[in-house]
Amino acid sequence: MTASSRILHPGLRQKIMSADAAAALISDGDNVGMSGFTGAGYPKAVPAALARHIERANQGGNTFRIGVWTGASTAPELDGALAQVGGIEMRLPYQSDPTCRTRINAGQMDYIDIHLSHVAQFVWFGFLGKLNVAVVEVAGVLEDGRLIPSSSVGNNKTWLDQADKVILEVNSWQPAALEGMHDVYYGTQRPPLRKPIPMVAPGDRIGEPYLHVDPAKVVAVVETQAPDRNTAFTPPDEASNRIAEHILDFLAHEVKQGRLPAELLPLQSGVGNIANAVLSGLNQGPFENLTGYTEVLQDGMLEMLKSGKMTMASATALSLSGEGMKEFLGNLDFYRQRIVLRPQEISNHPEIIRRLGIISMNGMIEADIYGNVNSTHIMGTRIMNGIGGSGDFARNAYLSMFMTPSTAKGGAISCIVPMASPVDHTEHDVQILVTEQGLSDLRGLAPRQRARRVIERCAHPDFRPALLDYVERAEAEGRAGRAGLHTPHLLQEALSWHTRFERTGSMRA
Repeated sequence: MTASSRILHPGLRQKIMSADAAAALISDGDNVGMSGFTGAGYPKAVPAALARHIERANQGGNTFRIGVWTGASTAPELDGALAQVGGIEMRLPYQSDPTCRTRINAGQMDYIDIHLSHVAQFVWFGFLGKLNVAVVEVAGVLEDGRLIPSSSVGNNKTWLDQADKVILEVNSWQPAALEGMHDVYYGTQRPPLRKPIPMVAPGDRIGEPYLHVDPAKVVAVVETQAPDRNTAFTPPDEASNRIAEHILDFLAHEVKQGRLPAELLPLQSGVGNIANAVLSGLNQGPFENLTGYTEVLQDGMLEMLKSGKMTMASATALSLSGEGMKEFLGNLDFYRQRIVLRPQEISNHPEIIRRLGIISMNGMIEADIYGNVNSTHIMGTRIMNGIGGSGDFARNAYLSMFMTPSTAKGGAISCIVPMASPVDHTEHDVQILVTEQGLSDLRGLAPRQRARRVIERCAHPDFRPALLDYVERAEAEGRAGRAGLHTPHLLQEALSWHTRFERTGSMRA
């Protein structure tokens, strides 16, 4: 099936043009809302054509830069291509591209790291300025102009509503059978007109399978046939498997204590190899009839649906490996009955997360001894990727877990430190910390109690004595009346582990 045969609206068929011609409709200084969420459903042709256009402008002595707004991370064909030619003035709300990261940390690109649930409403409220252009990938256009979403929904509903001009990429690589898998809710309102979102279970459908756009705003339609970026996942290593074991043991304990039902509560899992290891462990574990309410559906959750361990999963995007995508495409009729893809303003909505009682499991860069978590920065100042949706879930989940190996860089870095730099998730939002060393349940503990539990159960043995020494000396300062004893710190040393690494290449004393 060609892309042309998927463009059934007569008026929009008249607007088919090349990616280069469409890219020429984007101007210097425009804010451009691009589809895409974690390597799925991003435009494939227009960003590359725009990058070539920007490069020619730069070679001619002109400056051409735009704001790029997305759902989350995209792919080298979008973020990488535009960053490589210096074409991005401002990027939000999340990125994971190495070229973008380098330019951000070099001060050559501005970056706003936003909770993913906030983006749509920030645009509605006008907090981010005018959205000039939307570039959105879809799987097809119906006769009446309704759009079949592709492998991610993200912020596409908002981009199509708010942009002055719209460019559609109709990608015939995206399966036509995706039609019906989406649930796009058009019932949100600005305050004071907001009403409760009518969802009480992960599989509830509260909207419709299509996106809407005013055909008069569509200035170009581009035909493509190109796959999403499929990220391979490495097999779980020993540390990942041990983290998974700790989490499974904890969940079994919570069921035994009557704090969780036998089928648990809906699962949210962040992106990456550790998250997939945990899901793989759950797939082999004793729990049945599980459900998922998450942002990104990865291989691990797909395997759980296939095995029957999980009955339903809600997300805003698919982010599968090559093998995972092959499995998905080969059994699409099976999965489309068990997967719902929603806008991220719904997949990450605090009201729904709180109501459903989500079990939230996300990765982190580091945690401090009091339970504060850094998800975004290396050594305090260099952005890695961003907070993504982890804050949306951590602040509202029934159980909020963060996980990481206890060390990094071959043991030169401790991921448990005296003070996190910076803090993305405060101790008030963090309930459980997990490393391969163990699991710390911080619920009901005062700060000094949390510190000892985190050190004993999560810190690597090579760093445990130094952390305990830090706490004891900080408490001694408090007992001497020179500092407070509620959250004891040695302020002159609190970030000394990070500065030591910057100076010597290791946090070891």
